[in-house]
Amino acid sequence: MARRIAPAAALAVCAYLVGLFALHAQDAASAPRIGTAVAVVRTKAPARPKPGSLIAIVRHEIVVRSAPNGPAVARISPRTQFGSRQTLAVTHTTRAGFRVITTDLPNSRTGWVARSGLSFRRTHLSLEVDLSRQLLRVRNGAHVLRWIHVGIGAPGTSTPTGRFAVTDKLNGAAYSPVYGCCILALSGHQTNLPQGWTGGDRLAIHWGSLGALSTGCLHASTGDLRFLMRSVPLGAQVVIHP
Repeated sequence: MARRIAPAAALAVCAYLVGLFALHAQDAASAPRIGTAVAVVRTKAPARPKPGSLIAIVRHEIVVRSAPNGPAVARISPRTQFGSRQTLAVTHTTRAGFRVITTDLPNSRTGWVARSGLSFRRTHLSLEVDLSRQLLRVRNGAHVLRWIHVGIGAPGTSTPTGRFAVTDKLNGAAYSPVYGCCILALSGHQTNLPQGWTGGDRLAIHWGSLGALSTGCLHASTGDLRFLMRSVPLGAQVVIHP
């Protein structure tokens, strides 16, 4: 009986070893060999958009077009009509150029400019005006830095709504005592001026009484104006809504 068991046991051991060798061979074939480069797949993280709004600073005369490669609609010099450095608030960027806010175009219209003749910086600051509440918010991104009560346009000469930009920061006394200490000129225009008005059509933030009584400009206190002059850069965007 012992002789019958021995051959059977030998066959079983043999089968076990054959299976073990086959398993090792399969693992060896799938494993990387020494000295062989192993490809490692790395996924590139998407680039995060830079925070804040882009401001274009005009270095020499540039052409504003109605669309990328479209007809010219304006030419902009490095200085504004008040002598400040010319800055343009950028609302959209593409490989073809930049969509910008400029006072050389009517309210609610933007133009396209190429990169040539410009330098750029960013700001986190913007202004938001709520006409119904007669309130101006100074924003740093989503955070409100300051709430300012403002005077607004009277019925018939209401303050225009839309997206504008700060173009100049001026000494009010150099123009008229009625403007107070400071003037922040905006890119927008008043299209409903009273008959016989000779004061120009540019929108601005300057000193004046509160309430709905201006010809379209926004009025603020001296303390608030000085804060705006210190804090808000040229080219900062200003959104005015009803």
